[in-house]
Amino acid sequence: MSFDESHKDRPARSDDRVAHRRAFLGAGVGVSVGMLAGRSLAQSDPARERPKEGDLLVRADSPSPTPLRPNDLELGALQIMAWPMDPAAKVVRDGSRLNKVLLLRLDPAILGETTAARAAAGVVAYSAICPHTGCEVVSWVSDRQLLECPCHNSQYDPKGGARVVAGPSPRGLAALPLRLADGQLTVAHSFIGRVGIQQL
Repeated sequence: MSFDESHKDRPARSDDRVAHRRAFLGAGVGVSVGMLAGRSLAQSDPARERPKEGDLLVRADSPSPTPLRPNDLELGALQIMAWPMDPAAKVVRDGSRLNKVLLLRLDPAILGETTAARAAAGVVAYSAICPHTGCEVVSWVSDRQLLECPCHNSQYDPKGGARVVAGPSPRGLAALPLRLADGQLTVAHSFIGRVGIQQL
């Protein structure tokens, strides 16, 4: 085989490698664009958007989204779960479990100063998702007036900003400041604090 013959295939093989590399990179870009487009669609879905100022709160277990009022919650009783709802479009923001909110009505006189400023007629609102492993905080220790996650027994003080008082949770529950508008419980500000589980 002559020198010329032995090198005839090299440009072709090099071109093949370049073509394969371009195809691989093109596929990677396509996947990335697809993922970004999917994320963008999810972010543009009003049902997945985080609570916004002016949103109303509706019971999570109600078939018809009726805005809640303070008197819909029993004083000092078990928390209820709620979703924020866009008042104009009537879109309930239940497309992400991170939007679920727990509501509790307490005597305003026992609330800490910061908590009282975020409450509406004694109603406090916090993320329903425990930061430890993402379970829902559905238990209520009535004699101590503490919220409790049933998975690993993390306890939170709703009178003091839902700070952790027992258990393995790495931080307190994110607070959702409220106000009253036409007597209805209304979101005054987006979540204060990180929502969801601990990031390792």
